[in-house]
Amino acid sequence: MDTKRQLQISEMIKRNFAPVFQEHGPYIYGAAFVTVTSVKVTPDLAQAKVYLSIYNASDKTAVLQTIVNHTHQLKQALAARIKNQVRRIPQIFFYFDETIEEMYKVDAMFKNLKTMYPESKHEEE
Repeated sequence: MDTKRQLQISEMIKRNFAPVFQEHGPYIYGAAFVTVTSVKVTPDLAQAKVYLSIYNASDKTAVLQTIVNHTHQLKQALAARIKNQVRRIPQIFFYFDETIEEMYKVDAMFKNLKTMYPESKHEEE
């Protein structure tokens, strides 16, 4: 269970990374649309796992790798935004958030089930 401070830092990082990706993103990874879906901070507040959703990109893993390669630049931009609110900027790790893809897969399975087994209509007498 996360502490109140962990949740506060996580939310602050999540909210402040959005403008960072808007400003620096086109120069780093091009036209892809990257959103921060969640942030998990360790209990000592030293590390932050940032989960990203990537849209409008043919190769999402390449975009994520480019972001990982530019972690230092993105961390500096984040630090400029939150330096007055935290004592130490956490070490940043980026991960691909697969929950949305999983949601689409499950939705497709349900649609497939509906087409395979249409509901039978019962007549009331």
